[in-house]
Amino acid sequence: MIRIETPRGRRQSGSWSRRTFMELGALAPIGLSATASTIDSDRNGILLFLMGGPSHIDTFDPKPDAPAEIRGPFKPISTRSPGMSITEIFPRTALQADKFSIVRSVYHTSAAVHDTGHQLMQTGRAFTGGIEHPHIGCTLTHLKGSREGTPGHVLLPKPIGKTGGNQPHGQSAGYLGRTHDPFILNADPGKPDFKVPDLLPPEYLTNVRIDRRRSLRESVEAHLEQVEKSSAGKQIEESFDLARKLMASPSTRAAFDLHKEPDSIRDRYGRTRFGQSCLLARRLVERGVRFVTVNMFETVFDEVTWDIHGSRPFTDITEMARLVAPSFDQGYSALLEDLFQRGMLSNTVVAAMGEFGRTPKINPAGGRDHHPGVWSILLGGGTIQPGRVIGSSDELGYAPKTRAANPQEVVATLYKALGVPIHTELPGPQGRPIPATDFSVQPIQELF
Repeated sequence: MIRIETPRGRRQSGSWSRRTFMELGALAPIGLSATASTIDSDRNGILLFLMGGPSHIDTFDPKPDAPAEIRGPFKPISTRSPGMSITEIFPRTALQADKFSIVRSVYHTSAAVHDTGHQLMQTGRAFTGGIEHPHIGCTLTHLKGSREGTPGHVLLPKPIGKTGGNQPHGQSAGYLGRTHDPFILNADPGKPDFKVPDLLPPEYLTNVRIDRRRSLRESVEAHLEQVEKSSAGKQIEESFDLARKLMASPSTRAAFDLHKEPDSIRDRYGRTRFGQSCLLARRLVERGVRFVTVNMFETVFDEVTWDIHGSRPFTDITEMARLVAPSFDQGYSALLEDLFQRGMLSNTVVAAMGEFGRTPKINPAGGRDHHPGVWSILLGGGTIQPGRVIGSSDELGYAPKTRAANPQEVVATLYKALGVPIHTELPGPQGRPIPATDFSVQPIQELF
């Protein structure tokens, strides 16, 4: 996955050349596919990836009867769905609980590191033997193809960066090939002057910006001939014409233009990076994008995130409740409400999940550490039945008590909700077919 670092277009003899496109960073694959449809439905998906790993006890699986060092500082509150409680730090989400269900028994037995969790929860598999499996959105685009004039899968606002493991994060198309990779925004839609540089008209490229790119162009120029001869270069060639059309399309530029939204709507989502990314996800799906992944954070280091170890460079529970939770609460609840009011929730699957939970017992630094033993995720939209609580953790939140669900089952559930047959075979390395999910895996049927 090649990052697009705020490139601009430029004119060359009245049009964009292939070399100009590549020089300015547009080597990044954009998830366009001409593959014929092999799925029966026309459902869309939005994945809100809560990078860092939210504490299940402090969010969607409160333990009010547990000892103080486990139950934490937050009280449970009732929601619009009878029998479903969440913690008090999500008052807006509680009012939308008739639009999603909670699975409280997700777990995995792999290493308790961020990168492994990212792979498992977005592809259904941990990467071994050098094989990278495709992200859910990339698989959907591969099978269904993109709608005319739009990318199939968009990743907002930036790809996951360093999280300590130096492994792939499961957000590419993997063995499906670069032409099915997501289009990466790589810009902050929460900023007041937000624009989508890649989609701006070429006139916006000034001489100053050209000068800044000169050294990069020279290095790329020396490398282009080798790239063009490689299989990766051929894949880039195949998607170039479609990419150029996309980047020049007024309708596509308009889809990314948040300034077309009323201030009241933008305020409802929250003027934060996450809130405006959620709004942008709705705009993109509304205009034909099949799948949008929103990364709530890029890294867990030196930023207030869900990764609440308690000591620097991480976050503690208090900071999470003061800064992270309100942003999620506002953006997530607004997205569900907005999709419902526009009649889009019935064909848009919305998932909110992290890579693992946190240790039930609060550590000496006032935080909680990595815990893949059990955690909670939120699923709604499409054919997923809302207002349900599926599975449970034990009394102290250490392990599943009922209806344990592993990442492959979660991914299978998303495939089913998106209308993808879960045992669909994908073209793996060297043409070896690989099923989208293991043949022994079934979706979480209680959600349907």
